Amino acid sequence: MKTARELGLIAPGRLEPGPGNAITDVAGVSVGHCSLRGEGLFTGVTAIVPHPGDIFRVKPRAAIEVINGFGKSAGLMQVAELGTIETPILLTNTFGVAACTEALIRRAIAANPAIGRKTSTVNALVCECNDGGINDIQELAVTPAHAEAALAAASADPVEQGAVGAGSGMTAFGFKAGIGTASRRLRIGKRDFMFGTLVLANFGAAGDLVLPDGRRPDPRAPASPERGSVIVVMATDLPLGDRQLQRVARRGGAGLARLGAFWGHGSGDVILCFTTADPLEHDPATPFATQERLADDHIDIVFRAAAETAQEAVLNALCMSPATPARNGRIYPSLADWLKENPTL
Repeated sequence: MKTARELGLIAPGRLEPGPGNAITDVAGVSVGHCSLRGEGLFTGVTAIVPHPGDIFRVKPRAAIEVINGFGKSAGLMQVAELGTIETPILLTNTFGVAACTEALIRRAIAANPAIGRKTSTVNALVCECNDGGINDIQELAVTPAHAEAALAAASADPVEQGAVGAGSGMTAFGFKAGIGTASRRLRIGKRDFMFGTLVLANFGAAGDLVLPDGRRPDPRAPASPERGSVIVVMATDLPLGDRQLQRVARRGGAGLARLGAFWGHGSGDVILCFTTADPLEHDPATPFATQERLADDHIDIVFRAAAETAQEAVLNALCMSPATPARNGRIYPSLADWLKENPTL
């Protein structure tokens, strides 16, 4: 299948994509999937690993923006309070959060046996969306082993998109959706940086989708309340302060709004933004840490990248997902098929 850019939905803009147009364009970031298939099962786990080292010992700085908090994720409260990440980020279905949390805790303890005994506990970071329309979520099919498999598969290779990993059973705007990603190059001063986004798209009421050219695709589905969710994970190598990271995360909402999202009462919409620049040591050698920070007068280009990548990543999740039957027999169509049937004039 083709990406939104390959299908002509994304016109060249002010910012150019990175070499892979993916979150893995940020050096050190890797992504892996584990997809579960079986009788009534269409789900999985997606792992985002901020850097290849010990994340508990070398903590990336991060911020959270909760647009609408109808969700059951783990670890967000501590990220909001302390501004750091201590584990890889796992995405899965709603009832898979506990299994993924256990996997991250056991993985951290294996690398750091002092956790919970001689040093602090570890904050496992897991985010979720409900894939129960397609997947039989009551099976609680996701296990710690599946989380480990996603982590083991993590690499900087081209990111597989669409109905894969955590995105296997997700839908958006009445279409089949799932995992999508995009990136942008940033030139600030005389230095080059990268900004990337990965989404787990499972939101938007049928008929509300607005394409960049203004068309509103009809998925031929009955209107329904907005009860989906979207998890947006943003990464950059640009040095940003804690306040700036949250401000950037908030601009991801602009990209979602461009698509027609309004974040309904039953929607869980969470954006996490982290930087690989100036991470924090678990055991700092000195009482003070020096951090570089972008001057606020130059942050608009980052805001633009956040909005653009969030929008394009969701469109990629839609375009890269094939038509898929729901458990009740309904077919969630592919946006790519709709585009073939409805070419621009």
